[in-house]
Amino acid sequence: MFFDIPRPRRRFRPVGAAALALGLAAVTGCSSDSGSGGDDTVKIGLVASLSGTYEPVGTELRAGFELYLDTHDNNLGGRKAELVVADEGDGPPTALPAATKLVKKDKVDVLTGLVSGGSVNAVLPLVEQAKIPFLGSNARPPVKDIEYVWTTSFLSDEPGKAIAPYVKEKVDGPVYAIGPDYQGGYDELRGFTEEFKRVKGKLANPGGKTTWTPFPKTTNFMPYFAEIAKTDAKAVYCFYAGKAAIDFAKQYAQSDIADLPLYTAFVTEGSVLQAQGDAAKGIYSVLNYAADLDNEANRTFAADWTAEHDTQPTTYAMASYDAAAVLDKAIADAAKKGDVTPQTINKAIEGLGQIDSPRGAWEFSDKAHAPVQTWYLRQVRPDGSQLANVMVQDLATLGS
Repeated sequence: MFFDIPRPRRRFRPVGAAALALGLAAVTGCSSDSGSGGDDTVKIGLVASLSGTYEPVGTELRAGFELYLDTHDNNLGGRKAELVVADEGDGPPTALPAATKLVKKDKVDVLTGLVSGGSVNAVLPLVEQAKIPFLGSNARPPVKDIEYVWTTSFLSDEPGKAIAPYVKEKVDGPVYAIGPDYQGGYDELRGFTEEFKRVKGKLANPGGKTTWTPFPKTTNFMPYFAEIAKTDAKAVYCFYAGKAAIDFAKQYAQSDIADLPLYTAFVTEGSVLQAQGDAAKGIYSVLNYAADLDNEANRTFAADWTAEHDTQPTTYAMASYDAAAVLDKAIADAAKKGDVTPQTINKAIEGLGQIDSPRGAWEFSDKAHAPVQTWYLRQVRPDGSQLANVMVQDLATLGS
């Protein structure tokens, strides 16, 4: 579905507080060699990038889930929650063994996390074999068998799809598309380019095809910016995250195309914004969350987050926080009906209905088991003494 919903929203500014705490603790709660550790314990396995290019993303996925546990007495659905964390690294080669240990040795009841779409594809056969729910909390590619697959974030092509009509309306001329050459990049850029062409937009890229940068080894983007300068591009659309986003934004501001409007997914999201500094000013981004959304759930979430961290909350932390919230409700529902097992938790997720979230209310779609949710346009602007991704307007509601 694709709906335009031009309703304005008041902004809420979370207040900063204690210093950032992103340690690499591997386990929250107690562990047990026998699996879930008793009838009143549910064991959750979280796989996230705690090293490599996407470490800034992975640490926030972990922190978001831990925040929910910390503010709910370390319980999910009235049962003690044991969280076991493993390092995804840069993708499938490290993600799969990490997830395999959680499932086969630690015998977790639920798997969550995963930063990379490639990691999701690598881990899904394990999930299907073990018949445990996978509740992804970052971008997910389309998958065929979704029986045990859910995501609290989004499908990878949706950010670009949500912003493409806006870019077509605002930019008078061709737009250059660029992104990293791996599964997540392919999906993110495909969402933008297909929707942009559908609304009669033109790409400035030679041959009308996206330019791909080698991942994760590309750290110098200047040659790519020099090539963009040779085209008739009137704006640039890209997707980068983590350390690559820092390099891209800083170098863009120093390049010959610095005056071209930059529209992105994720480039300024999270702790990378602090590292980018003034280079990020004015950059537009599309996401399913903004820290200044004014609703009760976000006021609670943002206040709890800033009580522990010195940054504003992000979509990464929010989606993982929501994953814990989903499990809280699902485990409680499963317990009311009988035994709490991976299968009964999975069945309960299916029947949850609307989720009250910091991003605004959403629900899982039947077709993709991904959120039907609002997407927002944000811009990096001064917010008090710091730069922030300030919400500009609603863009669209996507989901199917």
